[in-house]
Formats: sequence, C-alpha cells, structure tokens
Amino acid sequence: MARFGRVLSAMITPFDSDGRLDLDEAQRLARWLQANGNDGLVVAGTTGEAPVLTDDERLSLFAAVIEAVTIPVIAGSGTNDTAHSVHLTKEATRLGAAGILALCPYYNRPSQAGIEAHLRAMAECTPLPQMIYDIPVRTGRKILTATLLRLFREVPNIVALKDAAANPGETAVLIAAAPAQVEVYSGDDSLTLPLLASGIVGTVGVATHWTGADHQQMLALWDKGDVAAARAVNARMLESFAFETGDDAPNPIPTKAMMRHLGFAVGQARLPMGPAPAHVDARAAEVWANLQNARQQ
Repeated sequence: MARFGRVLSAMITPFDSDGRLDLDEAQRLARWLQANGNDGLVVAGTTGEAPVLTDDERLSLFAAVIEAVTIPVIAGSGTNDTAHSVHLTKEATRLGAAGILALCPYYNRPSQAGIEAHLRAMAECTPLPQMIYDIPVRTGRKILTATLLRLFREVPNIVALKDAAANPGETAVLIAAAPAQVEVYSGDDSLTLPLLASGIVGTVGVATHWTGADHQQMLALWDKGDVAAARAVNARMLESFAFETGDDAPNPIPTKAMMRHLGFAVGQARLPMGPAPAHVDARAAEVWANLQNARQQ
C-alpha cells in the first residue's frame, strides 16, 4: 500500500455565501470524501484555492480537516516565497499533518538551482514526508528529472511526486531511475490510466471528489491484470475529467459546482477565479446523471 494511499483528492475549500471560509462544511466534505473512496486528502493545493487563502485561513483549514478524518491529510504549505513556505510547513507539522505538498515556486520562474534549494528548505524544516508537486502549466517552470532525482536520492523525507507535467514518457524515465521508496502519483486525471503502465502508485485527483469509488475499482482491475475492464471504468469517467476544468470555467469552478449539486454548501470560487458561469451547474447535473447511468451498465 502506498504511504498516503492510492486515491487522494486535492480537496476544494468551502466558502459560505459571503465568501468566508466555512470550516464546518470543510469537515463535512472531508468525512464524505473519506467515506466515498478516498484514502487521503490534499488540503490547500491548487484545487483548494491556496493562493487566495490567508495564513490564518490555511492553518485553520489544516486543523479542521485533520480533526475530521482518520485518513492522511497532506498540507499544501508551498508558496512562491521560500521563507513563507518554511513557516507554513512548520505550522502544518505542529498541527499534525501526515505530509507536506511542496509546490514548485510559481511566478518567480527560478532556475533549477533555486527550485532545488526551495524544496530542500521545505523538507529540512520538518520530519514529515514531502510530496513534490510538478505542474509547469501553472508554475511556469518544469522541475527537471535530474533535479527530482537528486532530491529523491539526497533528501530522506522527499518521498513522493504529484506529476502533472503531462509527459508520460518522461515520467517513465523518472520512475525507472528513482529510488525504490519514491512513490509517483498522477496529478492529471486524464493521464492516470496511461501512467499506471509507467509505475505510478495512484492519483491525487480532482474528479475523485465524486469518482473515488470508480478510481478504486479501476486501480484494483489494473492490479489484477484486467486491462480491458480498467479501460472500461476509465471510459465512464472521461466525461468527468473533461468537465473538471476548461478555459471558461477552470479548476476548481466545476468541482465546486458538482459538490453543490451533491448537496454541499461549498460556495463559489474566490476571485480571480470568480463565480461559475451560468451553464456550469446545469452541466454538473448532466455529468453526474451520465456517470450514474454508466455505473449501472
């Protein structure tokens, strides 16, 4: 079993109708995710709107979710400021997080040496296991394979990668060369099944908010060697993957719409993401109905 589990959700952050952080609803959502196929949760990541949370909000969110569930909670303590990231990492450690999500610094566009020093600083300030998050489409920088391998080999508590770099061939190269204890997760729902062939251990997903059980089924089928059946499960989730983000409604806007449809008062995304376009909530209902029908076939 992977250290943090196989199916994790990068959890959305609930806000009330006035845009304030809603910790009670965060706890209710976290418990529901645990009961519906998730082995772990990532809190205050991209999907959790980390850039628009104050430090007090982020830390209170960590504490509330950790209290609500018994599965691992990975704290998104990375920012584009190394000293700030170290501070948040120390606080997340104090609050009882199971691990740290360390994001490649965004906007600054540092060199590989700067990226490496940033990730080392975050790892060295805590005994917690660290998952590096590589998502160049959002950060503006790819963490090179050579940089990742050096960190995996030299920093004992850097033990996992959330791979959202959209290059399965390079992921295969990384996994083949990485130390055996390193666990790579898909960070792109549409690539989880293809990346299984390269040796990933699971997914840190977005559609996993409502497809956690489907992902567990797909992974179990893959482990049994029933590739055709795993492909069939993946096929019924493709509409969900397409729904979860887009140019007019980027992640996490659609996921919040889906969870509103499922009865959670998660509110709208804060600006600059902003409220959902009018069609998104109606589309959430369609996607959910289609998934339910596909599950019954």
